[in-house]
Amino acid sequence: MNSLGLSKRPQDTRVVVAMSGGVDSSVTAAVLREEGYDVVGITLQLYDHGLAVQKPGACCAGQDIYDARQVAERIGIPHYVLDYEGRFSQDVMDDFADSYLRGETPIPCVRCNQRVKFRDLLNTARDLGAEALATGHYVRRVEGTHGAELHRAIDPAKDQSYFLFATTREQLDFLRFPLGGLTKPETRALAERHGLEVAAKPDSQDICFVPNGDYAEVVAKLRPGSVEPGDIVHVDGRVLGRHRGVVHYTVGQRKGLGIGGLRGEEEQALYVVRLEPARRRVVVGPRRDLARSVVTLREINWLGPALPESEGLEVSVKLRSAQPPAAATWSVGPDGTARVDLHEPQHGIAPGQACVVYQGERVLGGGWIAATAS
Repeated sequence: MNSLGLSKRPQDTRVVVAMSGGVDSSVTAAVLREEGYDVVGITLQLYDHGLAVQKPGACCAGQDIYDARQVAERIGIPHYVLDYEGRFSQDVMDDFADSYLRGETPIPCVRCNQRVKFRDLLNTARDLGAEALATGHYVRRVEGTHGAELHRAIDPAKDQSYFLFATTREQLDFLRFPLGGLTKPETRALAERHGLEVAAKPDSQDICFVPNGDYAEVVAKLRPGSVEPGDIVHVDGRVLGRHRGVVHYTVGQRKGLGIGGLRGEEEQALYVVRLEPARRRVVVGPRRDLARSVVTLREINWLGPALPESEGLEVSVKLRSAQPPAAATWSVGPDGTARVDLHEPQHGIAPGQACVVYQGERVLGGGWIAATAS
């Protein structure tokens, strides 16, 4: 059994490494090459890379393609750039725009893993005769009693398990994550030891196809004429101001509303409580109106044990990537949905985000937030 859990010797095992041009995927390729694996590097061109050359920290474009090629030459592996621009535009960017127009707050990185990297690239790896697809994600694949399990990374500050909840069992069987047991400083030290020029390269920031951070501008370009102004309305029905488009807002947002607080006995901060895109309304209110105890999920992906529909499971859930896990009860609905009953109300739960389910370090699965209730 080799270090990837496969029965062949490393030199007889072909592994495709998804190389984004960053330090993490570069170290993944270098470490596997050093161990003797037959490594093939693949970089996906996902969008018009000319936009990203001027933006340090964007992934899968321009400078990053060049960096991936340089790393491949340095460690002596073949490297290919595949044009996935059409698939990425349709499966990720269009979904991103449509989600915002529905009043949701999407996570395109999850969609990219789900619909491009772990589907199309995985199939390409198989076509190349590979026995595994390795990535630089900070997450662990653990062999359990009933097969491969997805676990948090050792380094909680770099753990990316939230973004991989949609990984299927079949995909997990083929995927490998060599960095899951390392910290970021350890990864950078390995890059330096291997003489990789990307050793000090900054991590990718924000969404790769939004080079200036203006999500609404991208939505307007993808869906011309769809971003329309409307009213900012208090939960009690009062019109407080105007907005330039619902896509500029997300549930839980406090800053940038342009309406100030309400003055009574004391000034009361206002938050976006919900979005009503059909009426072009942004509804705001005090923080207490953000509290939610029930979350309904769609597009469920389950990696845990089989559950009867009527049985609840005590779990912890993450409702945003940067939020700490919250205790909850998970139950499966009859129509492919799931219900999450939070033990303590949580604030700022936004439709379109992911709810990822954990038991200890293990990722049990999750789904997309469709609705919430008090």
